[in-house]
Amino acid sequence: MKCPYCNNPDTKVVDSRPVEDGLAIRRRRECEKCKKRFTTFEKIENSLLVVVKNDGSRESFDKNKLINGVLKACEKTKVTYEDVQRIAENIERGLNNTMEKEIESKLIGRLIMDELRVLDQVAYVRFASVYHKFTDVNTFVDEVNKLLEKDKAKSIKKQPKEPKKEN
Repeated sequence: MKCPYCNNPDTKVVDSRPVEDGLAIRRRRECEKCKKRFTTFEKIENSLLVVVKNDGSRESFDKNKLINGVLKACEKTKVTYEDVQRIAENIERGLNNTMEKEIESKLIGRLIMDELRVLDQVAYVRFASVYHKFTDVNTFVDEVNKLLEKDKAKSIKKQPKEPKKEN
């Protein structure tokens, strides 16, 4: 591996460890010449996924683009960068497991919303506002109301049943 600082081709591996649930290896390297350290990642190359956009155009799946979109929705929330990475890895793994070569962008958006709905409601609504292209306050309020109804339904299911009183 060539040193990114001095372009020396001789570097040595100082530390190596698995990351992304063992799907990649993170290596710390040191340049033999300038002694600076840098990090590299080794990852299994998955078959190329193609995303079919709403307008019919196609582009390669880009996990970093997914991460950036989710990060934008999660600004100033309790969601950590590790949470966002986990979401991206889950979605990428799920898409690769479908064995489909082409994936509609709508499906990716729905998968992101499913993850965010569980993780953080504010991030979910932010992402949904872009995904659904909210044009006015009413569509925004409708989405929030749907979220509240789902929460209410969950809390009703979780409430313990009161024991029957005998007379």
